[in-house]
Order: sequence, then structure tokens, then C-alpha cells
Amino acid sequence: MGGGDVPKCGAEEEEETAEPPPLVAVGGAISGVALVEAPILLLLQFHKAVREELTELRRIAVEGSEKRNCEQEFVLDLRRRFEFLKLFQKYHSASEDEVIFLALDVHIKNVVCTYSLEHKSIEDLFDNIFHCLNILTKEDEDLSKPFQELVFCIGTMQTTICQHMLKEEKQVFPLLMQQFTSKEQASLVWQFMCSVPIILLEDFLPWMTSFLSPDERIDYMNCIKVVVPKENLLQEVVISWFDKDEQTSFGAYGKHGKGTHVLNGLANFEDMLKMCASEACYVDEQLLNKAFFIPTTGGHNPVDGIKLWHGAIRKDLKEILEELCQIRSSNSFSTLSSVVVQLKFFADILIFYSNALDRIFYPLWNELAKGYPSLSYEPILDGSQIEGLQRLLYYKAQHALPLKNFVEKLCGEMESFSRVINKHLTFLETEIFPFIRMKCSQERQQLLLYKSLQMMPLGLLKCMITWFSAHLSEDESKSLLYSIKQGGALANKSLASLICEWVRMGYSGKTSVENFRQGLRKMFDSRCSFPSEQQLKEKSSYRPLETNSVITANTHTSSSSSSGSTSTKTYDTLYSSGINLHVFFPQTLKISSTLPTFPSGNNGASPFSNHESRPMDHILFFHKALKKDLEHLVLVSATLVENHGVFPDFHRRFHLVRFLYQIHSDSEDDIAFPALEAKGKFRNISNSYAIDHKLEVEHFNKISLILDEICELHLLVSRGDVDAWGQKMLKYRQTCVKLHDMCLSMHKILFDHINHEEIELWPLFEEHFSIQEQEKIIGCMLGRIRAEILQEMIPWLMAYLTREEQRAIMSLWRKATKNTMFDEWLGEWWEGMRELDRDTVETESNILPSHTADPLEVVSAYLSREGFDDQVCKKNTEFLQTDFDDYKTKPTGTVDTDDKEEALNKDQYGHQSSECTNFSGKVHKKRFNEIADATDQADKQSKAVQVSQMSEHEDHLLVMNQEELEAAIRRVSRDCTLDPGKKSYIIQNMLMSRWIATQQKSHQEITFSHNREEVPGQFPSYRDPLKLTFGCKHYKRSCKLLASCCNKLYACRYCHDDVADHPMERKATTKMMCMKCLIIQPIGPTCSTVSCHDRSMARYYCRICKFFDDEREIYHCPYCNLCRVGKGLGIDYFHCMNCNACMSRSLSVHICREKCFEDFCPICHEFIFTSSAPVKALPCGHLMHSACFQDYTCTHYTCPVCSKSLGDMQVYFGMIDALLAEEKMPDEYAGQTQVILCNDCEKRGSASFHWLYHKCPCCGSFNTRLL
Repeated sequence: MGGGDVPKCGAEEEEETAEPPPLVAVGGAISGVALVEAPILLLLQFHKAVREELTELRRIAVEGSEKRNCEQEFVLDLRRRFEFLKLFQKYHSASEDEVIFLALDVHIKNVVCTYSLEHKSIEDLFDNIFHCLNILTKEDEDLSKPFQELVFCIGTMQTTICQHMLKEEKQVFPLLMQQFTSKEQASLVWQFMCSVPIILLEDFLPWMTSFLSPDERIDYMNCIKVVVPKENLLQEVVISWFDKDEQTSFGAYGKHGKGTHVLNGLANFEDMLKMCASEACYVDEQLLNKAFFIPTTGGHNPVDGIKLWHGAIRKDLKEILEELCQIRSSNSFSTLSSVVVQLKFFADILIFYSNALDRIFYPLWNELAKGYPSLSYEPILDGSQIEGLQRLLYYKAQHALPLKNFVEKLCGEMESFSRVINKHLTFLETEIFPFIRMKCSQERQQLLLYKSLQMMPLGLLKCMITWFSAHLSEDESKSLLYSIKQGGALANKSLASLICEWVRMGYSGKTSVENFRQGLRKMFDSRCSFPSEQQLKEKSSYRPLETNSVITANTHTSSSSSSGSTSTKTYDTLYSSGINLHVFFPQTLKISSTLPTFPSGNNGASPFSNHESRPMDHILFFHKALKKDLEHLVLVSATLVENHGVFPDFHRRFHLVRFLYQIHSDSEDDIAFPALEAKGKFRNISNSYAIDHKLEVEHFNKISLILDEICELHLLVSRGDVDAWGQKMLKYRQTCVKLHDMCLSMHKILFDHINHEEIELWPLFEEHFSIQEQEKIIGCMLGRIRAEILQEMIPWLMAYLTREEQRAIMSLWRKATKNTMFDEWLGEWWEGMRELDRDTVETESNILPSHTADPLEVVSAYLSREGFDDQVCKKNTEFLQTDFDDYKTKPTGTVDTDDKEEALNKDQYGHQSSECTNFSGKVHKKRFNEIADATDQADKQSKAVQVSQMSEHEDHLLVMNQEELEAAIRRVSRDCTLDPGKKSYIIQNMLMSRWIATQQKSHQEITFSHNREEVPGQFPSYRDPLKLTFGCKHYKRSCKLLASCCNKLYACRYCHDDVADHPMERKATTKMMCMKCLIIQPIGPTCSTVSCHDRSMARYYCRICKFFDDEREIYHCPYCNLCRVGKGLGIDYFHCMNCNACMSRSLSVHICREKCFEDFCPICHEFIFTSSAPVKALPCGHLMHSACFQDYTCTHYTCPVCSKSLGDMQVYFGMIDALLAEEKMPDEYAGQTQVILCNDCEKRGSASFHWLYHKCPCCGSFNTRLL
């Protein structure tokens, strides 16, 4: 019964080396396409039915929550509908995994794995639903709260399933339409229909069509006629399932189906018989009465036909076991594939036979045996035993089991399996069926047989009937036909006629047993991974590969011969055994699935519990913090109704999580996912997660709208407005309940999304990316995050990590940003940095000292540890007495240490933080001056005490003679405990110790020589004197900086550097002067005097760089640890961790050189890293100022550093070629060559003699030099 060309699936084809075809655009238009043209869209009608059913179930649950008491029948009806929906969803998901997805995966790899993971998550949602329903069936009191929990569970399920289906409609179905023809799509849909048990399919199809409009129903029926093979009986059977009257179709069970109750064991045989009677084309009273407990006295008994079926099973299983033993003894494996194919077929038959016994025959036997001595029985198939056999039959090649061992294991499993089957078949023939034959009429027996056949899928039923009929004699086949016809009279006559036709085909000889086996083997060989006989001859060991998920029962009429054969029409009925493995043996499915399988994620375990830290663990740590915060948001949202005070904190945390997750999603989409897909074989693997990110943004936006509404209501409720209290409070409660519902859905969606990423994607990074590549990816992700965001994210992240995890992620960040100033920036503001450093000081003692540490302190601390202090203690005392007596008496400066600490605690970004406040508060100007005078006096005393108490281990450096200094240097050089960096640092500062001390003394003397009233420059300066705009020629700002080096006021550091002989250390600046009030005060974003009323010093203020600007857009780069011009990282710039430079996002692809910006311009020799002039990147990777580049290229075309060409010089080189062509070389030089080296391609070669131009023979460049 051909349903069109069968799309190839499984592992039959070798892996393609070419790249898979590109995906169609997400959200490709599938609306407006006729079902007849794209039959695969028939599955979208199932989506529509599920959506509407969930909406209706939620509405019913909401109504129940509004009632204090509900009848048990109301709850039981809900339970029945959810049981039906669960079974439908299970088969729908299994059909996608085992039919649709496998077919698509052959054409486009890495698309469908994520959707298979989501199917498992959807199945888990039903457990929560039934848990709530169980509570409702036990509770007798107020059911409003349990019903409310049920509403929340339904809402979560509705959101999850709808998002899953929406993603499929955006990505999977457009691809199916693109990759498969209309006939192939019809074949896939027909395969799905032939893989679902008939008793369920009779429920699923009418239920689905009940949600269609009349026009949609017409289109649907036209599509069904295209999908179903062109055979009258088959078309008639399928159409009869749609044309049933709704009342007679579902009866008292509603439109959620009687087949569900039979499969779930919820209906006894009388109920099942009544349901069957409701389907009959005609049922008279006499026939119905005969069907109930009327014993037969003689004649033909339909159940006797089951013995014939048992005999066929015994016979074939015995032959299979004998053949396996022969293969084991002979070590000839040419027929192994045929044996395994037959075993798979019999396993499928016995699974459904066992299910029919458990659901139909055993319950009936229990009913009939009341009052008789009871007999115990066991299922015909033991779960562990059938799973053990299935594991061998669907064995994967990855397990690398040699062929001989495989056959040995299969023989042992088969011997045990055959013994168990024979034992159970004997029990059925001696105990169960005789009792049923004695107690039931022939009509009832016929119904039993008919309903047991309906437990099978249509495709498997045809395979079984044709195989069984080939074993029958003429009388036996006639008896079987009679029983089927009589059973069909009480049920579906069309199906009975179709089964009779299959029996005739099998018995007539059109399909012999041998031909049937050959057909099975031919079908499996074309789809499963078993090798051919020729391949088996070439290999010493054979590995059964992945499962064949599609079984085709080919009913052939052929006389096989090599010379030729004649064949009649071939009918193909497809079914997928994998679908039923999903339902009955999900553990076996992990062995048999041809799609990639992944380990289950461990949500609570630390990523460092089983392995060393890797750079990509940064993502796992972020996921852990996100999960914890999502759980917290769900818990808090549940208390908002009763506890209004927690709403502000909830509102803040939600927006923080939303913002951080958006940044995380963007970095995954823009950096991590493209890097993974660039590996080639992982192309398309991340598209589903990118769609998730977009849908999650919409979900966050919906919750944000709800929060805005609650904000307004919260103000009224918190104020206690009596007039609006009643209505507003009710609306507030309802909105909070809605918010909690949406938070639960958000938690489930994000939780599943994160877990699936950790299961499917992130292990691929660890497996296929080196540590350096992972560090580069993490560096790129961090390089797009602005400093102010990092200041929010780092404390938030660390709060959810253990101390071990904190140290681990800090180590990862340091490695990824090793070429940058990130560590320095982190130490400027984060207190946690110091705590972590204290924890690791013993294990990381060789970390280079911070730039802010006093070099003399570092050197003297090392010398004191090494025992140098005792040698120079006396000299130190003498030096202090002679050198610093006068110094003690000098006046102190105005730098207040308390003010300095307070200033460092200010927010770095005044324009973005509302918490940037002034230091002194609003006090009177006179009072401020008095405080400043008192502070100056305290400073003087403090400085005097500080000098007089200078530690000896710092001072002895100044009295070392040359011999002692050389001895100390040699000792440092021999110290193997120091790394080279720290060793060089100590030696350098030891050599410069006298100069450093002199400079410190000079600066302190300058500072102490001035008091507050005598500071030079204490007057305003103007950027525009006419408009009285404060500032200077460099910057617009309303303050001056007090230079700590010379105690003078300057508008900016450039103004200082223009007139001074030393650069200004801007990070050491702690004081500023407001140009309006002329008061010197601690540096900050606003003026602290009362008269200025918190006047802003500039629109932008950086407390790290002590930088003000009132004109341009500025941002602080945490990796340069400098302020840069621009909107910020992730907006118009990113930071390259290797180059250690902020670059425009248009330069995301560039030539990367380690710390290339930490160099000098080769033309003007200015330090490029701190230069404010535009920089030009040369093709070779070197840098120079743009202005220098313009001047330099007027006379040169090669890089001044590496001599490579600065651009495409083909036109210039062509001109040289033309010039040389016109020149005539003197005879004495003609034919002579010279050895050259090309600066562009770096290859050696020979060129014709010339006094100026030498052309590279490899690349044609004239940028060469003689060797």
C-alpha cells in the first residue's frame, strides 16, 4: 500500500563531506500553504488541537478554583482528559522523534536533537498535573488552593508546550517542506498513522478534527486522501474513523476517548464491550444479550485460533534459535542480519500481544473467575528480559562489541527468552483460554480477538497478519476469516474487511514465509546498519550499528532469480517500532536511538566536582547563579499577595536577572554559538536555542508589563488609601497571582533551556575546543560587557557560588584577561577581590605586586624576610638621625586619608548611578572652612608622626653600600622561589631605591610647604570665556584637580603636563576645586558645598580615573582600566583580550597581536595605549597614529617595523613592470640574477639583475631586498 516514495532514514548513507544545506529563515511562512501541497502540515492540526484543549482545561481548572467545593466527578473528568492528552502527547512526541526527526536529520544535521530533549521535559510536566489531581481526589474540604496549584501547573504546561510547538513551526516544518517532496511528506505522515495502535488512532483523529472549522475539515479530509495509499479498503477504513458521529464515537467517555481507558486499564470488559457495541453498524437486542456471559455448548470457538498463532510463534522462534546456534558454531555470519531482523519483528509482535493480554484477556479472566479458585499469572514479557533482548537487537557500534561475542550473548539471551515465552504460551493454552472458551459466547470471543488486534498499530498488524496467514492450512484460514468477519459485525466492518484481505493475500501464496523473511531482510538492509555479506567477508569482526526505526512490510509476488523476475504490485505499509519503544520501553530507546544521546544534567552539582576548571565553566557558573535567582523570584512572587513589602526588592532583582540574562543570551548568539558552528559538523546545532532566546525576551517583556501594573497598585495598597482599598486590593491580588503564574512558567522555560544547553552544547566545547580556544571565547564574551554591568554582575554571581567556585571563576577570568588590566580594575573597587587574594596568598605567593604598592615597601619586606635587617640596623638608625631631623619639623599637606578612603567608595559612574552623593553634606560655607582648617592641622601632626615612626626595614635600603647592594641582588637572583617577573621587579627597585626615596621626599616637601589658602591656581578657568563655560581647551568641566605631585590646581592632567616637567598621576588625585565656589574638597561627581546645591561637576565622572567630561560620550573600559571615548563595550566597541585594546565592533575580525597596543607609534614614538589620537591598524598588524600614517605614506609604502606593504600595490608594481620593460640592460649585466628575500611573502628567490627594482618570482611584489 504505497504511500509515496519513502524518505531515506537511518544510517544507510555514508556521512556526507559537503556542508549541509542552509536553513530557511526562522519563521518561514507556512501559513497559506494548502495541506494537499504540503501534507506534513497535517501535524500542525494536532498542534492546534493541543493548544485549544489546554486552553479549555485551564478554563475549567480556573472555574474549579473559584468554587470552594467541587464534585468528585468534576475532578475525575479532568483526570480522564489529562490522561488522554498525556497519551496523545506521548505518541505525538514519539512519532516526531522516530519518524519526522530521523528523516530530517538525514538531510540537515543537528536540528532535531534539542526538540527530542524538550519532549522529555514535556512528559515530566504531566507528573505535576496528576500529583495535583491526586490531592484533589483525596481532599474533602476547601479545594480552592489545590485547584490554584493545578491552574499554575496547567499554565506552566501550556506555556512550555506552546513554545515548543511554536519553535517547531518556525524551524522544523519549513525545513521539512524544503527538504521533502509532497509524496515524501505524505509517506512520513502515513508512517506515523501506521505506528499508533488502532484503538488510539480511532480516538485521536476524531478528537483532532473536532477542533476544526467546516472549511478546515474539508481541507483535512482531502489531505487524508492524499496521505493514505490508493487502496479502496484502506481509504475506507481511515475515512470511517473521521466520519463517526460524535455521540456514537465517544459515548459516555466524552471526546477524550475510550481507547485511552483500555490502554490505561481503567475500563473493565463490560465497559469495553458497551463501547464496542456503540460503534456497531447495527446492533440488535438479541445479539447484545448473547454477548454477556452466555456459555457455548459446542461448535467452532474463535479463541482456538490463538493456539494456531502460538504454534507459528514457537516454530519461528525455534528456527531462529537453531540458526543462531549454527552461526555460533560455524563462525559464519552471512545470515546474521536476517536473523536479527526477524527477532526485531517478533519482539514487536510479542510486546503488543503482551499488552493485549494485560489490558483485555487477564481482566476478563479475573471477572469470569470470581467464585473459582484463583490462579496467579505473570505478564508474558518480563520488562527486564525484553529490554535485555532489545539492547542486543538495537546495539550501537560505539560499544565496539566483537561479532563473535555479540552472537554468543544473543544466543544466551534468546535461549532464556524462548523458555519464558513457551512457558507463558503453555499457561495461556491450558488455563486462560479454555476458561474463556467455556464461559464466553462465540460473539464475545470474536470481540476479544478483534479488540486484541486493535491494540496493534496498523502497519504492524498487516505484517503480522500476512506472516501468520502463510503458516495456515485452508481450513484454518477459513476459520480465521469467519472469526474476523463476525467480530467486525460488532465493530468496524471496514477494518474487518481489510484484515480479511490481508489474510487471503498471506494464505494464497503471494507471500510465503521465505519470501516474507527475504522482504524483511531486504527492507532492514536498506535502512539499518547491518553490513552486507560482502562487507562481512572483508571484516573479521562485525559491530551492529544503530537501530532501524522504520520497518516496512513488503508483500512481494516474485520468483527470485538472478536472470529475471516477475513481480506484481507491491504494497508497503510502514510502521516505526521506535515509537512504541518510546511508550513501552523508554530505557531501551536510549540504546536504539539513532539521534545523538546525552547524559542527564546534574542541576545541583558543582562543575568542579568531577574535573578541573575549564574556561567554559564560566557559563556553568552563570547558569547556577541564574537558576538560584529564578527559584528565589518564584518563591518571592508567591508571597507578594500577603507581603507587600518585598515587592521593591522583587522588582529590582527581576530587572537585574532580566538584564544579565539578555547580555548572556546575546553573547551566546553572537560569540559562543557561531564559534561552535564554525567547526563544520555542528552547523545548525544552536538555532533552536537562538529561537529560545527571542521567545524568552518576549516572556520577560510580558512579566515586565505585569510588574508595571503592580507598581501602580502597590503604591495605592502601601499607602492604605481607604477609598480605593477594596477594588484596588482585589485587582492587586489577582495581578500578583497572574505574576506568580508567569514566574513559574518562566522558571520552567529557562530551567529547561539551561539544562538542555548543558547537556547538548557545552560538552561539545570541552571536547572540541582547546583550552586556549575556550579562553578566547570567554574573553570575547567578557570583552562586550561594560564596566558598570560587571560591577553589578560580579557580586551577584559570587553570592551564589561557594568559596572554591569563587576562586575557580576568578582564576578563569584572570587567565582569559591575562593581557589586560582587568585584575587592576577589579582591585580598584571590589572588596571581594582582596578577600579572595588573602585566601590564595599562600598558594600564589609569586603574584606580581599591584602598581599601587610602594616599591620600597615591597623590597624591604622581602629583605627583612631574608634576614638583611640585622646587618644594617645600626646604619639605619644613624641615617634616620642625620637625614630626617629637619624633615620632621616641616609642615604637613592637606591630603586627608579619611577623605581618600571615602572617595574610593564613591560610585564610579556618576551619570548612571543615582546613589552618587556628596561627601560633606549640606553645611554652611563658613563651617566648611573651619572644618578644613582643623583638618589641615590634623594632617600636619599626622605627617610628622608618620615620618618619625618610619619603619627600619624600609630605611635600611638608603644606607646600603655598593658591596651590600650587589650581595643583595645576587641573593635575589639565586632565589628559586621567585618567578622571573617578581625577581626583576625587586632587583629593579633595589637599584633605584635611593632615587625613589629622594622623589618621595621631594614630593612630600612640596606638599607640606603649602596650606589650603596658598594653593596656586585657585581661580576658575574657562573653555569659552565669552559664554563663561568652565573648563579648559581640552575638556569641558566645572572643577579643577589638585595635583598630588606638586600641590597645584589644574583644569586637567594635560594642562599640568604642558607646564610641568613630570606627568600628573591622575589616579593619585584626591582633591578638587569647584570653579563656582572655589572651595577645595574631596573629589566627587558633585560639589559638596551648600551654596552650590549639589552642582554637577560634569555629565560623566569616573572615580577610578578621576576624570570629568561634560561634552562627549565616555565609558570606562575595565580591561584597559582607562576611560575611552564612545558609547561603551557591547554597543559600539569591544575589547580584544589578546591585543588588549578597545576596538570598533566593525573590527571583530582583525589581525590579532598580543598586547599590540602596548607599544609606541613607530613615527612619533608616543605610547599608543594611553594616546588620545586616532590609531591606524596596518594590514601586517602593527599600529601607528592616523595622522602619522597620512604623513608617512606620502613617501613610503612599507611598514616601518616589518617592511611589509601597507596595501594593495598591484597598480604601482604594474607601473614598475612597464618601466622595466622599456629599459635595456647593458650586455655585461644581461642574464645575471640576484638572490632576494620578499618582504611580503617572506620567500627566497632569484630576480634579474637591477640596481633598484627586484621582482619576487613567487608573489610578483617589488617589496624585496638583496641577500
